[in-house]
Amino acid sequence: MDTEKYTGILRENGMKVTPQRLEVLRFLDENRIHPTADDIYRTLKKDNPSLSKTTVYNVLDILSKYGLVEVLTISGTESRYDYGSTRHQHFLCTSCGRIVDIHIKGLCMDCMPEKGHKVEEVHGYFKGTCRDCLKGIGG
Repeated sequence: MDTEKYTGILRENGMKVTPQRLEVLRFLDENRIHPTADDIYRTLKKDNPSLSKTTVYNVLDILSKYGLVEVLTISGTESRYDYGSTRHQHFLCTSCGRIVDIHIKGLCMDCMPEKGHKVEEVHGYFKGTCRDCLKGIGG
């Protein structure tokens, strides 16, 4: 594991560095699949038997409070987690359940301060059928 990279990210954001935070951050960075907390727990538990589900939830909570992780509630039934430094939207395939990143130009985030607003969050969700499911190869 590249601990230097993730240690730096945590420290740059004023966070205490713990092995659990490093592991969850690394997992989200290396697996851009918008996993649930249970997905993360099940995967990390294989190499770390002492890891608890509560610890994973607590780490995700603190990472989201510091803005390192975005909590997605696009499916309406469970929270999914996204690590990324660029603004983007998400597309949920209502057929296979996959969530993919969508990068759309033209969101006027930089013009908001001149209008007197301070934006703290932006959510852009699209729902429909992904191209793989449309071709009959999804899900």
